[in-house]
Amino acid sequence: MPTPHVETVKIDELDCWRIRHNGAELIVAQQGAHLFSYGRDGEQPLIWPNPEAVFKKGKGIRTGVPVCWPWFGVFDRNPQSVKAMRQSEQPAGAHGFVRTALWELAATELEGEALRVDLVLPVPAGGFPGWPHQVDLTLSLLLDEQLHIRLTSHNRGTDTVTLSQALHTYFAVSDVRNAQVEGLDGRAYIDTADGWTEKTQSGLLHFTAETDRIYLDTPSQLTIVDKDWQRRIQLTSEGSKSTVIWNPWTERAKAFDDMADDGWTGMLCIETANVLDDVVSLAPGESHTLGVSIAAIAL
Repeated sequence: MPTPHVETVKIDELDCWRIRHNGAELIVAQQGAHLFSYGRDGEQPLIWPNPEAVFKKGKGIRTGVPVCWPWFGVFDRNPQSVKAMRQSEQPAGAHGFVRTALWELAATELEGEALRVDLVLPVPAGGFPGWPHQVDLTLSLLLDEQLHIRLTSHNRGTDTVTLSQALHTYFAVSDVRNAQVEGLDGRAYIDTADGWTEKTQSGLLHFTAETDRIYLDTPSQLTIVDKDWQRRIQLTSEGSKSTVIWNPWTERAKAFDDMADDGWTGMLCIETANVLDDVVSLAPGESHTLGVSIAAIAL
C-alpha cells in the first residue's frame, strides 16, 4: 500500500514499515505490529533505541511497544477468568502470542493534519492455536504533534471472552536514576520484586533498584520528568486502570542477551495495561480500546 508517508524496509529478518509525518518518524515491524522506534526531528528519541535489540522471526523485540495480548506477563499469574480462555496443554509463553504474529497494514489515511495508520491481525478459522476465540485486533497509530496508540479488541464470536493486555512501552530517558514519575502519589501497587506485596506510593516515584510494580486504579495521566534532557514525557491513557512500571537494574539486565549490561540506565517501561482486577471481558459483539497518547514537553 504505497503512500508518501510509508515505506517498506527490512531490518535483519523482519519486514517493517517506516512512517514519516510532520517531523516525526516511526518504524513498525510487521511481526507483532511492534512499534520499535519513535522520535521527532531534532529531539532526543522518545522510544529507547536499544542497540542490542534482536530482529529475528519468532522472537519478541526488546524495545518499543510490544503488544501483550490476550494475557499479560507470566500466564499462571493471570486471573482464572483469563486462564480459562486458553485450551492447550502446552506451556504458555509470557505476554501472549500476538507479539510474534504477522499483522497486516490495513489503512493509511490523513485526518486533517494527522496521519492514521491501521494494522490488523488476521484471525485463523477456529481462532488461534490453543485460544479458539474470534476476536479481531486492530492497532491504530495516529501521528500529529503527539503519538496516539490504540489497541481495539472486537469480539465477533458467540461467547464472552476475558483477556489481560498491555502496551509494554520502553521509554528513552537520559538516566533512569535521575528520572522520576509524577501522578502516582497515594496509589496502591503490587511490588512483584518484593514477593508480590501490596504497598502505597508516597510522593514522586524515583528509581534506586530493580523496579517491577503493578499500580492499581491509576489516573489517566502520568508524566516522566527528565531534567537532564529538559523534558517531560506526558502519557494519557484510555481504557485502562492499571499501570506496570519496570526497570531491570543491574543484575537482571546482565541476564538478557538482547540488552547491554548498562542498557537499563537509558530506559524506563511504563505499560498501559488491563491486568489483575482490571481485566477486560467482552460479550459477543462488544469492543474495547486500550490506548495511550505520548507527548514530549520541554521543561
